[in-house]
Amino acid sequence: MMKAYFAISYSHRKQFDKEVEILQNLFYKSNIELLVFVDKYDFRTNQEKEMMKVAFEEIDSSDFLIAELTTRSIGVGIEIGYAFAKEKPIIYLRKKGSEYSTTASGCSISVIDYENEMDLVKRIEKSLKNLKFL
Repeated sequence: MMKAYFAISYSHRKQFDKEVEILQNLFYKSNIELLVFVDKYDFRTNQEKEMMKVAFEEIDSSDFLIAELTTRSIGVGIEIGYAFAKEKPIIYLRKKGSEYSTTASGCSISVIDYENEMDLVKRIEKSLKNLKFL
């Protein structure tokens, strides 16, 4: 089974409930585990080093990383940089009209600009097939 690490802003996570649910269903049907780090783990403010150690271990054990960057996030940027340094394929997601990150794009093998949840499914399925993940 393949594993995808889903990098998303902790503080904006609830804004993307529909997108996460749709991706989890799509990936489940495709026999890919979607690890949403901010949903799986809960760290206190004095556990920053442990949090990053666990995040990097999860990225190491993943086949690729998906970064949701409709909203800016330093943490997601760090996860992208780490995955890029480890030569993990990165898929950059953002809603159309949101700010474009040239650094995230420069590290990514695929950039997906989506309008809504159904558009996201269509575009990510196409991208995953092109990348031979499906």
